[in-house]
Amino acid sequence: MVTAITSRIKGLGRMDIVEKRRPQDGRIKTRTPDGEEIELRLSTMPTAFGEKLVMRIFNPDVIVQDFKDLGFSEQDEQRWNEMVKQPNGIVLVTGPTGSGKTTTLYSTLRTLAQPEINVCTVEDPIEMVMPQFNQMQVQHNIGLDFASGIRTLMRQDPDIIMVGEIRDLETAEMAIQAALTGHLVLSTLHTNDAPSAITRMLDLGVPSYLLNSTVLGVLGQRLVRTLCPHCREKTTVDEDEWNALVTPWKAATPASINAPKGCLECRMTGYFGRSGIYEIMLLSPALKKLISASSDLALLREQAYKEGMKPLRISGAQKVAAGTTTIEEVLRVTPPPG
Repeated sequence: MVTAITSRIKGLGRMDIVEKRRPQDGRIKTRTPDGEEIELRLSTMPTAFGEKLVMRIFNPDVIVQDFKDLGFSEQDEQRWNEMVKQPNGIVLVTGPTGSGKTTTLYSTLRTLAQPEINVCTVEDPIEMVMPQFNQMQVQHNIGLDFASGIRTLMRQDPDIIMVGEIRDLETAEMAIQAALTGHLVLSTLHTNDAPSAITRMLDLGVPSYLLNSTVLGVLGQRLVRTLCPHCREKTTVDEDEWNALVTPWKAATPASINAPKGCLECRMTGYFGRSGIYEIMLLSPALKKLISASSDLALLREQAYKEGMKPLRISGAQKVAAGTTTIEEVLRVTPPPG
């Protein structure tokens, strides 16, 4: 039975049904009973007990959202727009896999995409086909990687370029070249927080003077589960837990917070949906002075906090105080203080 189901899904995803010895990727476009269009991303791999299949659900209405729906505060949105409304430069979004980086970038690009603005992307793979963008997929088997993709896009008269991920020095150099020639470049990195993105670029081999002249800022983010609005209940705040969340920073202890309970609406989990928590670091002249081949990450963080960067845990604490999520959720997804 399992083999038959797997074969049927592979067929719908235009994958090789017979091939079970190597991993495969595919996608299916379908509709829900309500007529809502969704896309299923398929991935198979061989295991000792047979073929394993994972389906990842992509909803176009979820992957492109309003900033408030993403979890941006007014201050977050203002600082983010200050970066992405610039005519040229590099804006980086950082966080682990599954932290919502692509959703943030797609939502941003959709607000920037106007009829007179040429928005181009190079992705691996294309997460969601968007008619407003010119999207290109990386194909390593024919030598089309991120770096060569950027090189191609620069000959397509782009205004804004989105690079799926900066993984190596060559891609970083091409992104910088695009920014220096008058393009706005948005991309992602995998680091623990926003300041770490700068040291990661330095570790890749990017000279500090090029970072100073091109990088506009960095957004670090995580996703937390939000409490079910149908069953969440008020509770008192445990002082020790609250202090564990906000230390070494300061945040007033709320009078009460919400806790999960569980109902049929949330399948007895107590949670319903997810929301982003963010830290946004704008590269000011003072921060740029600290960027060198031997940059001290702790000093970068300290200066960023002085200039108004809200740490991930404080951003999460604000959502806890607002009754949106729990202390446990924020502690689960955020890194400890550096």
